Amino acid sequence: MLTRLLSGDTPRSKVLTIVLLVIFVSLALAPFLFPGTRSLETAARICIFVVLVASYDLLLGYTGIVSFAHTMFFGIGGYGAAIALEHLGPSFLSILVGAVAGVAVAALLALLIGLFSLRVKAIFFAMVTLAVASAFAVLVSQLSAVTGGEDGLNYRIPRALTPAFRLMDERLFGVRLDGKLLSYYFVFFISLGLFLLMLRFVNSPFGRVLQAVRENAFRAEAVGYRVVNYRTLATILSATVAALAGVLLAVWLRYTGPATTLSLEIMVDILLMVVIGGMGTMYGAVIGATIFVLAQTYLQELMAIAADATAPVPLLSDLLSPDRWLLWLGLLFVLSVYFFPTGIVGRLRGVSK
Repeated sequence: MLTRLLSGDTPRSKVLTIVLLVIFVSLALAPFLFPGTRSLETAARICIFVVLVASYDLLLGYTGIVSFAHTMFFGIGGYGAAIALEHLGPSFLSILVGAVAGVAVAALLALLIGLFSLRVKAIFFAMVTLAVASAFAVLVSQLSAVTGGEDGLNYRIPRALTPAFRLMDERLFGVRLDGKLLSYYFVFFISLGLFLLMLRFVNSPFGRVLQAVRENAFRAEAVGYRVVNYRTLATILSATVAALAGVLLAVWLRYTGPATTLSLEIMVDILLMVVIGGMGTMYGAVIGATIFVLAQTYLQELMAIAADATAPVPLLSDLLSPDRWLLWLGLLFVLSVYFFPTGIVGRLRGVSK
């Protein structure tokens, strides 16, 4: 049953299996294991970024396509939900309408980008996607009447997903059963469903063709596969899932703006997560997103503790200053690429052989 749920793509490593189980249980029981607003925010971001990173890995790892427009699709989904909630009211129907609209726009743009750009060489396609994403970000900032411009949009979500809603007066294991808890599990279960769906796609005949295209596009074309069609379909599927991840973020944050969805910094973060976890492995998205989001959230605190502990050593204390957390995050990335060239998942699978 578990093998069927995982689409036949098991971790194939005891250590990797244990790590993935720990992450799954931690996320599934996060409100009870790690009480507190900050830990719940971190867990929700991990869920959303697992989906976002996995959708990008479908392009980069499984199809061999380098795109810089992924945050554009992420933002389209987020703005679709935000605009619908603002104009149609705080209801689940508004979320559904916004999600459908966002997915439709993202899929259409992905289709146009694919049809007009995927015939060119990889570097030119990457530059085209970067240009399109930059133009879209400028458009969003200019259409302030619709998108809120640089300030973004604040809106209400269904009351059942807000802390004001009480499912029960009693607490369960010390945790209040309110709308915030329901909102987290709304994000968690949809993220889990989307991840399992992508796992099914990459292990289907369609996914195997994508991997064949990645390995040798000319050979795949020679045996009868229309490479451009498969690449375009992969781009559309990736954009669709990224847009749904944007919807989840919009519902969770109750705010959507350029900084939360469209920034180039997020695109770089996605690339780092894919490389750290392991390209061409859906499980790499889980590992990469978890490590990166935890580092972003808690690395500064850990460095502050280390800086205090090493206060008698001035130079070391300065190096461990929380203000230099980006330096150490970059060092973490360099070391992970050096010691895990195939990503953490690839390394763990290699050790088990």
